[in-house]
Amino acid sequence: METLIQIGYLVALVCFVLGIKGMSHPDTARRGNWTLALGMGLATLVTLMQPGLGNLPLILISLGLGSWWGIRMSSKAQMTEMPQMVSLLNGFGGLAAALVALSEVVDMFYGDAMANLLMEVMGMGVLGQYYLLFYVVTLMISLAVGGISFTGSVMAMAKLDGKVSGQPLRFPMQGLVTNGLLVIMLVLTVAIATWPSYTLPLIVILMILSLVYGVLFVLPIGGADMPVVISFLNSLTGLTAATTGLLFDNRAMLMGGVLVGASGIYLTMLMCKAMNRTLGAVLLGQFNSGSGQAAREMSGQIKEIGLYDTAVLLAYSSRVVVVPGYGLAVAQAQHLVHELEKILAAKGAECKYAIHPVAGRMPGHMNVLLAEADVSYDLLVEMEAINPDFPLTDVVLVIGANDVVNPAAENDPGSPIYGMPILQVHQARNVIVIKRSMAAGYAGVENELFYDPKTRMLFGDAKAVLGDLIQAIKGL
Repeated sequence: METLIQIGYLVALVCFVLGIKGMSHPDTARRGNWTLALGMGLATLVTLMQPGLGNLPLILISLGLGSWWGIRMSSKAQMTEMPQMVSLLNGFGGLAAALVALSEVVDMFYGDAMANLLMEVMGMGVLGQYYLLFYVVTLMISLAVGGISFTGSVMAMAKLDGKVSGQPLRFPMQGLVTNGLLVIMLVLTVAIATWPSYTLPLIVILMILSLVYGVLFVLPIGGADMPVVISFLNSLTGLTAATTGLLFDNRAMLMGGVLVGASGIYLTMLMCKAMNRTLGAVLLGQFNSGSGQAAREMSGQIKEIGLYDTAVLLAYSSRVVVVPGYGLAVAQAQHLVHELEKILAAKGAECKYAIHPVAGRMPGHMNVLLAEADVSYDLLVEMEAINPDFPLTDVVLVIGANDVVNPAAENDPGSPIYGMPILQVHQARNVIVIKRSMAAGYAGVENELFYDPKTRMLFGDAKAVLGDLIQAIKGL
C-alpha cells in the first residue's frame, strides 16, 4: 500500500508540472487546467488511502461541501470578479495550511504527537535536539505565514471588490506597529522553541497576531498594486504548504507548495518590473518618488468626438490598435470589441490588441477576457512588441485603460508613475478614448494622454458605445 501511495503522489506531481507548463500558452491552457485538477484530485484520493486515517465520514462531507461551493462560486463569477475569487481561494489555501499546523500543535499537547516526536529523536543526541528545534520552528512558520496569507488575501479581495477603499489606508505610526508585530512574532517563535512550559498560550498569541498582521500588511497598499499583492500572497501560501508538507513528509504537498511559491514570487517580480517598482516599494504602499518634484499641471484642452466621426475614422483606417483595460471588463464589452475588430478587418484594416503586463486587476486579465470572446491569440501583442508599431498606426482605440497609457510615466519626473513602462499610444496618428468620465486611474494621477491634441474622448459606457459604433460603421 505504501508503494502505491508514493506512486500516486509521484503521478500527481507530474500532473502539477505538466499542468503549469500547459497554462503558459492559451492553446494549451484548458488542457493544463484539467491536468492540474486531475493532479489535485489524485493527490486527495491518495491521501484518503493513508493507513489509520480517522474521521473519514467528516472528511468526505467536507470534501463534498467544498466541491459544491467551489463549483457554485466559479460558475456564477463574472470575469471582472476573477481577481477577487483568486484572492479568496488563495486565502483559503493559506488558512488550510495554518489549520493543519494548528491541529498538529493541539495533537502535541493533547495527543500522541509529542511522544512520537520524542521517540523519533531519541538516541540521535545533539542532532535530535536540532531536529526537534527545526520541527517546532517550521511548525510556527506554517502557522504564522498561513494566517498572514489568509487575512491578507481576504483584505486584498475586499479592496478589489470595493468593500474596502482601494486607496492606501494609513494611520499614525503604522510602520512602527506593523514592523513591531513582525518582530514580536519572531520573538514568539524563538520563545515557543525554548520555553515548552509556556508554549500553548504563546502559540495562541502568535496565531492572533499573524491574522492581525495580514490585515495591516495590505491596508497601506493601493488598489493598483493588488495584482502584485495577490501574487506575493500566493507565493506565501505556497511556502506555507511546502513547510507543512515537509513537516508531515507529504511529498505532494511539499512539491506543490514549492511550485506555487516559486512561480508566485517569479510572477511578482515580473509584475514589479513591468511597473518599474521594487517589491519593497509595493509592499510599503509607495509609488515611485521620481526626483521629488511635484507632478506638473495639465495643459491643453479635452476634445470630444462624436459617434459618427469615430465610425468614419475607424472605417477608413488601415491600421487600428485596441488597448483594452479594466473598464472593458466592467462593461462586459469583450464580445462587442471582437465584433468591431471583425468588421474593420472585413473592410481591409489591420486590427490588433495591445496588452500591457499589468492591465486589469490580475496577471493575464485582458488575455483571458478577450479569449472568452474567441479573439485570436495571434492578434494579442505584448507591450514590447507593439510599441514600435504605434507611429505607423492610424487609430488607437483605448477602452477603459488609464495609467498604462499615461505619457507622464515617460516625460514627467515628478509624476508618481514616472519610470513605469507604458503602451506608447501617444505616438499614434489618432487616439480615441472610450471612458465613462475624466476620473483618474488607480494611481490617482491625471492622464496627459487625454490632453494630447491627437486625442479625442468618446464618453459613455463601453458596451453601449461599442454597440452604437458597430451599427454606425455598418451604416456607412
